[in-house]
Amino acid sequence: MKHRNFATLWLGGVALVGAINMDAQITYSTTGYTTDADNVTMKVTQQVTTRLRRTTSQGDPNARLENTPGDAPSKLALPLAESVMVRYPDYRSAYWKDYTYVQGYMFEAMDRLAQLTGDSKYTEYMQRYIDNFVDEGGNYRGGALTNLDNFMTGSTFCTLYARTGDEKYKKAALQILKGIETYPSSDGQFWHGNKSPNMWVDGVFMMQMFLIRCAQYVGESDYCLDVACRNVKAAAKHLQRNDGLMLHAWTTEPTKAEWADANGLSPEVWSEGMGWYALVVPELLGVLPVTHPDYKDVRDIYIKMAKGLKNWQDKNTGGWFMVVDKGTNPLNFIDPSGTAMFVYSIQRGIDLGLLKEKEFGDVARRGYASLFPFVRVNGNGLLDVIGACDGVTIKKDFVTYVTLDKVLNAKEAVAGILWASVIMEKDNLK
Repeated sequence: MKHRNFATLWLGGVALVGAINMDAQITYSTTGYTTDADNVTMKVTQQVTTRLRRTTSQGDPNARLENTPGDAPSKLALPLAESVMVRYPDYRSAYWKDYTYVQGYMFEAMDRLAQLTGDSKYTEYMQRYIDNFVDEGGNYRGGALTNLDNFMTGSTFCTLYARTGDEKYKKAALQILKGIETYPSSDGQFWHGNKSPNMWVDGVFMMQMFLIRCAQYVGESDYCLDVACRNVKAAAKHLQRNDGLMLHAWTTEPTKAEWADANGLSPEVWSEGMGWYALVVPELLGVLPVTHPDYKDVRDIYIKMAKGLKNWQDKNTGGWFMVVDKGTNPLNFIDPSGTAMFVYSIQRGIDLGLLKEKEFGDVARRGYASLFPFVRVNGNGLLDVIGACDGVTIKKDFVTYVTLDKVLNAKEAVAGILWASVIMEKDNLK
């Protein structure tokens, strides 16, 4: 059996990656099937110990659900959320970092699921995780606030305060908020990490989701919304093209970044990067008073972006490509992660009255339909998401984006599809 830099076993044509422990090493015994050079299928039982790259874990190998293996489910929200919870009874094990944006991103969707269904198990799942990172005195014990990713999961502290009324979550959220006072920015947009002046479009989501939930549930709403608007507008100033699409990043030090041109801009419209931005802008508009001085500018940015997404939607599948505007290149592929984000963004805009249903409704529905081929029930009855990349950062060119390895249950894709499925299935979930 062939192994690259992570352990792969082929079962029923689907590659399964073993669960990662905290030192990124895995040992497991397993049985599966492989095919040799003469196309002879052989049963293989082996024990594997290998170092893995820092990526998504497949969680508890004994996790089971009652879904029928091989099925293509007709609804995604409930079985996908259930699959996440049984895979990771302790959600700290979902990624090689026990505290980062992964968890907060997933919990945003789970909270909406809790509100729609009235089922407290989603809130309890969030709470079990977050309680590892706050003590009873409300002292924040999560990741260091030296990068935007660690601010993102702060949104869950705000949400749990709203759902439980427990003051410790509010106190922790206010400590996270205080970290913004000294966090560096350029021309109004926060640096992705606090050591170099690189502004990523995905970073707008990471910080602003926290600020939005803080404004909604904790307090300091004027400050939070003002800062959020500032970042959204600054990113659009530098990264939004005339066709509405968003480049991945910009920097004030282009000679120090291999991906930057002379103007400090990265070259491509990466679907998931733009997707982060596409998620957060309508979320901001959902809480921003129409009387706010930045409301019109933020709304105009969003509508321009939505029109661009409509124009660049793949006519054959309804999805969006990994590099959004280069779908004719045979190396390119439909990205389920970015597609899910765009589906949510457009449907959210429709629900908020920012977009016309007759103009954008089919865009959202076709985009959602394009996600179903990427989701299948595995041999344990859990939903698997295939066809997405994991942990993508800024790349220097098109080829580097589209030749990245695809990872089973890439964390951003699973959470993104949950965001999309909850909003698209909301009438059935209530």
